[in-house]
Amino acid sequence: MSGLLTAACADGVLRLTLNDPATRNSLSDAMMAALGQRLEAAADDRSVRVIVLAATGPVFSSGHNLKDITAHRTDADKGAAYFASLFDRCAQLMLGIVRHPKPVIAEVSGLASAAGCQLVASCDLAIASDTARFCTPGVNIGLFCSTPLVALSRNLGAKHAMEMLLTGDIFDASDAVRMGLVNRVTQPEELQGTVSALAARIAAKSMVTLRTGKQAFYRQQELPPAEAYAFAARVMTENLLQRDAEEGIAAFIAKRPPDWSNTT
Repeated sequence: MSGLLTAACADGVLRLTLNDPATRNSLSDAMMAALGQRLEAAADDRSVRVIVLAATGPVFSSGHNLKDITAHRTDADKGAAYFASLFDRCAQLMLGIVRHPKPVIAEVSGLASAAGCQLVASCDLAIASDTARFCTPGVNIGLFCSTPLVALSRNLGAKHAMEMLLTGDIFDASDAVRMGLVNRVTQPEELQGTVSALAARIAAKSMVTLRTGKQAFYRQQELPPAEAYAFAARVMTENLLQRDAEEGIAAFIAKRPPDWSNTT
C-alpha cells in the first residue's frame, strides 16, 4: 500500500508507517483520518496482535500542519470551528490508541514535535534510535502545547513535562529515556530489529490477556488508590475465569508451552 500511510502485517504484527515526508509527516486531516481508520480496522482483526507506528524520513511527525491551520484564519469565524474540530479529532485519535485492545509501540528514529510528540506519548511503548529528538515547541510561537500536555503529563514526571512545555527545547533520546517518554534507545541500524523483537515477544502472549491488562492499566489510572485496587481485584477475578488463564497456569505447572485460545 502506498500513500500517506503504509501498512504491512506479518506474524501478528501490523506495521503502520507515516509516509508524508514532504510535510514532515504532519498530522494533517488526511493523515489522522488514515491512521484512525487503520487502527479501527485492526481492533477486530484477529491476524493483528501488536501494532507498530513508524515513519519515513528524518522526522517522525512534526505535529499539526501550521500551513493548514493558517489557511483557516480566513474563515468567517477566523478558523474557530476548524480549530475546535481539529483538536477534537486529534484527541479521538490519541484516545483511540490508548483504548485500543492491541498494544501499540512507537518506533521513533527522527524528530517528534508537538502533536507528533503527543503521538509517541500516547503509545503503550516507545523505542527510539539515538538520532531521535523530542519537543513541544508551541510556546515558541505563542501557542502552548495544551493538547500534547495531556499525554505528556500522564507519562512523564510533572517537572519533566513542564520543562518540555515551558521551554519548547529539543530533548535528545537519552533525555527521553530519563524522563520516561521512551522505554529504551538503540543505534539507528538496530531500531527496527529491536522493535520487531519486542513486538514478537508481546504477540506470543494471549490476546485476551493483553486486552484485559491494557484496558485495566489505563482505567485504574483514573481512580484513587483504594478504588483502583478494588477494580483491579475484580479484573483479576474475571481474568482467572478466562480459558487462557486456566490454560496458562496449567501449562506453567506442567512445564509445557501454553496453547492460547485467545477467547474468553
